[in-house]
Parts: sequence; structure tokens; C-alpha cells
Amino acid sequence: MYIIGIAGGTGSGKTTVARKIIESLPKKAVALIPQDSYYNDTTNLTPAERQKINFDHPSAFDWELLAKQIKDLKEGKAIEQPTYSYLVSNRLPETIHVEPCEVIVIEGIMALWSPELRNLMDLKIFVDTDADERLIRNIQRDTVERGRTAQMVIDRYLSVLKPMHQEFIEPTKQYADLIIPMGGANKEAIEIVRSHILQKISNKQ
Repeated sequence: MYIIGIAGGTGSGKTTVARKIIESLPKKAVALIPQDSYYNDTTNLTPAERQKINFDHPSAFDWELLAKQIKDLKEGKAIEQPTYSYLVSNRLPETIHVEPCEVIVIEGIMALWSPELRNLMDLKIFVDTDADERLIRNIQRDTVERGRTAQMVIDRYLSVLKPMHQEFIEPTKQYADLIIPMGGANKEAIEIVRSHILQKISNKQ
């Protein structure tokens, strides 16, 4: 099994990079584990309390469950991956059944933050995109998918996203084996990663 971590700021294009890498590999050879699925279970909190959670801080994630499930996959055990809704700021009852496969891709803003998680990875990638571009993408996404106004997104960016990125996300770039600028638009970098992965999994067969 070959485990890849893909990190980067919100709106950096890391999800697109992960998707394009997955699409370039043989079907059923790869599984995606989104870090967003591992936000803490907030069932015990009121809706008002959930709205106060800083989802861009490491404390918002269930690191123990994420590491355990990656270890289970590595040991050949299937997992029930949690699912999460931004609309209710909580986990959903549904889970996603994930079988062990040749390649596991862990994708999320802080995929490279946890030392325990990094130690499970064979390849660590950081998607690096200009801050202005990330802000524009956040406005486009959140106004359409999360019911926020442009001003709400800008206010949140200045008060939460930008300082959290500088404190917790940007520093994880030092742990990356590969830094991909321009996100999903960087076809050459994605092709290099694809060729590297195929070589690694073919050597293990």
C-alpha cells in the first residue's frame, strides 16, 4: 500500500489535484480519504455552539480516529469512513465503506500537520497557491455551496482563515516531499506524481 498526503490552504486546489491524480490511476487501485470527513462529532453541542467552532484549527479534527482508520487500511482492514455536513456542522449518520487498496490519498488543509499521520505516509504533497487566488475561490465556492455572502466570506477569511493558515497550514510545507504550485492547473506536476505512483505500486507487485 502506498499512502499519499495532500495538504494546502482552503481554496488552494488540493482537492482538484487529488481528484486528477486519482482519475489518472487504475480504477479500484486508489481510495480517497478526505480530512474534512474527520471533523469532531458535535452531537452534544447546540447549533449555536457549533457555529462558534473554529474549523480551521487543529482541535476541530478527530486525529485519533483518522490515524486509526489509516492504520487499519494499512493492515488490510476495511473501514467505515465518517461523513460530515457543513450545513449542520456535524457528522451524518451515514458512513462510507472503504476497502484497502494499492493507493490511499489523504487530502485536507492539515493533512501534513499531525506527526503520527505523516509517519504513515509514503509521499507528502503541499499544494501552494497565491493567497488572493485562494480568497477568490473561497468566495466562489462558499456563496454557491454554503449559503454565505461574499462579505461573510471575506470577513471570515480575514479573521479566521488567514491567521489559521499562517499559523498551522503554511508551516507544514516544510514536511512536503513535493510542492505543487498553481494547484490542479499544474498538469506537469500531476503527471510526475502519477508516473511516480505507478512505478511504486508496480515495483511492489
